[in-house]
Amino acid sequence: MNNDQIITVDHKKPDGTKKTPNLVDIHVGSRVKLRRMLVGLSQEKLGVSMGLTFQQIQKYEKGMNRIGASRLFRLSQILDVPVQFFFDGMPAIKGPVASGMAEPKQEAFLYEFLNTRDGLELNRAFVKVTDADVRKSVIELVRSLGRNKAKD
Repeated sequence: MNNDQIITVDHKKPDGTKKTPNLVDIHVGSRVKLRRMLVGLSQEKLGVSMGLTFQQIQKYEKGMNRIGASRLFRLSQILDVPVQFFFDGMPAIKGPVASGMAEPKQEAFLYEFLNTRDGLELNRAFVKVTDADVRKSVIELVRSLGRNKAKD
């Protein structure tokens, strides 16, 4: 990622009141949560490893609090990923961001889904299926269920 791809986003709402989470902090937090869930750590256990409370981990994961460089480095060690992992898939932020006006990109939807408990459990179960034909059948089943839901 080039430095010129990211421009700081204003932290205040348009009416000048409360601060809102920075989009970079939200993305980094969601990646912390994703990796924490993938390795099977609770927020409490991660907090203990970091010398923090689980509430602080919650705030980091939601992007409410910014993660400093030294803490991000420590997270990368505990979660066994390079620091860059936390920035992977981050969309470029250029200028002020209009909220809710654009369709979400497919990649963003995928990260959002994988950050849910259902998404994580589905992914874990699916990768354990070793038979290629069974995997194809599962995919077709889910597609057909999605088509049926769209018809309702």
